[in-house]
Parts: sequence; C-alpha cells; structure tokens
Amino acid sequence: MRAIRLEEPRHFEYVEIDPPCPPGPGQALVQTHRMGICGTDYSGYLGKMPFFRYPRVPGHELGVTVLETGPGVTAVVPGDRCSVEPYMNCGSCFACRRGSPNCCESLNVIGVMIDGGLCERFLVRADKLHVSQELTFEQLALVETLGIGCHATDRGQPGEGDDVLIIGAGPIGLATLEFTRLTGARITVMDRVESRLEFCRRRYGIENTVVFENPESAAEQLGAITGGDLYSLVTDATGSPASMSGALEYVAHTGTLVYVGITTDRVSFPHPSLHRREMTVKGSRNALPGDFGRIIRLIEDGTIDTGPWITHRTPFNDVVAQFEGFTRPETGVIKAMIEVAE
Repeated sequence: MRAIRLEEPRHFEYVEIDPPCPPGPGQALVQTHRMGICGTDYSGYLGKMPFFRYPRVPGHELGVTVLETGPGVTAVVPGDRCSVEPYMNCGSCFACRRGSPNCCESLNVIGVMIDGGLCERFLVRADKLHVSQELTFEQLALVETLGIGCHATDRGQPGEGDDVLIIGAGPIGLATLEFTRLTGARITVMDRVESRLEFCRRRYGIENTVVFENPESAAEQLGAITGGDLYSLVTDATGSPASMSGALEYVAHTGTLVYVGITTDRVSFPHPSLHRREMTVKGSRNALPGDFGRIIRLIEDGTIDTGPWITHRTPFNDVVAQFEGFTRPETGVIKAMIEVAE
C-alpha cells in the first residue's frame, strides 16, 4: 500500500507499507481523500516539532470515507464522510478524567507520534470520527485546524468589545481569528509577512494590522491602536521563541496571554513584566471533541467559509517535490491540501 513517510527532518520518501488489518472492536477502516498540511507537519519536516517522532507517516488534518467498521461500532457506517479527531487519548489519566483528552498524559497524535493518514487506508478509533454528509473532503480536512483556533479562543475567553491581539497570521492564527471574530472582540493582527496581513484585511475586514519589524515599533503601533491600554488578550500563534518571549509586553494589566504556537526552544521574560500586571499565561493544546461537531455545523450553515483558506493543492505523487516550497512564506501559502485519492 502506498504511503509517504518522513524518515528524518527534510527527508520524505514514497514507501510501500503493509495494508491495515480488518477493523477490530471499536475501530473503523477509512480511506484518506484529502490531507491538509499543518504547521505541525512543517515543523516536523524542519526538525522543530518537540513531539514529532521519526520515521513517521504524517497526516492528521484529514477528510476520509469509512470503508468498514469493527464489532460494536454504531456511530459511523461504511460510506460516511468524516473528519478525524487525531488525538488518541487514554481515557483514564488525570487530564482525561477532568474532561481534557486533548492533553492526555500519554497522548498519541496520529501523524505526529504514531503513523497518520498520508496513505491509502488506515485504522482509527471509530469514536474519533466526526460525520458530515454535506461537507467536501477538503472542508472535512480543515476541521482539525479550525479546532486548534476554536480551543485557543476558548482558552483566552475574549468578550465583546475587548481588544485582542493575534500574533502570527498563518493557519493557526487565522483559525483563532475565525472564532475570535464571533465574540465581537476588536481584533488586531500582527505578522512579519505583509501578504498574510493583506489576506486578513481582504478576507475578514480587519482594519488594525501591524507588520512586525522590531519590538519598539510594534509596541508603539499597538499602543496607538488601543489608546495606550494595550490588549486584554494576546494570543501568540507563531511558534517563534523570540515572539513568544516578547508577547508579554503587549498584554494590558490584568490581561491574558495564550500560547498556541509551539517551540522546542526556551521562552523567557523578566518576571516583573508578568507580576506587575497580574497577568494570566495559558497554554493551548489541540482541541476538544465537542469542537469538531461545532465546527462542522458552522461550516455547514455558512458561518465559516473555508473557500479562501486553500491556496495551494498538490497531488499525492508531487508531494515530495513540492513540500519544501510550501515551507517558505514568500510562496503565499495559507493552506496547502494534498489530494490523496478522489
């Protein structure tokens, strides 16, 4: 069976792997149709993702069809089109017992810690499949990305009229923007790449955008936007340790900072910057099961339009040749989609 495997950083190979066994109890056999390329995939490719294990068949943003189900499976049937919730949690650890399977102590994310969907067929827990007969496979593959932004927004809890800064206008920053805008907050977006900010202005009508050049000019521009109060919520979606270390300086007194981007490096800051403002700092990891159903409904009813997201597509046979280019901001990639099967 055909698959693409990341053997080590910057080294993809087309490989033949054993086809999956028939599904066991609680499992489903699925066919991959579309795979979205995520920031995690780019970080894994570049060797910058702390949770990535090599060699690995990537793929966790997936639109699939159910081919066969195992004993005891009733929630999905063969022929169902689904988005995959890729977080394989244990169900019994402290986090799982508290209703947070997204940060299970022994979490295995498919395509990151265990093999994922960049292959023809694979087995998955049936309870991790979220059905929609209306959405396209590309839309279903975008649900997980949107889930990251949905959860990050919930972690920050912005309210109507709050000044919110989103740092980083890549896919995760844009996913956070999608859900922050539903709260009625006033949004500013900051990025190093002007074309990404232009996308925010054109697609979302964001008036306040800042091209980051250096911390001093950024702080001056952000202070002018908020009238000097800075931001009640800052979400950093960059994965840059320099950005993450400096993000505290944009948070208002009693405000909140959410880290949704991830880095292998240390993040450091002067403690008084945190303590003086009685700031709340939170991490945001993955998404919750309920986020998937919510997002599917929002796409189905037109509240979220995924059309502008997908800027690049590549057939399965061209992935190895094209992937390196997708990592470069100058190519203008917002979201690249792999066409695994029709």
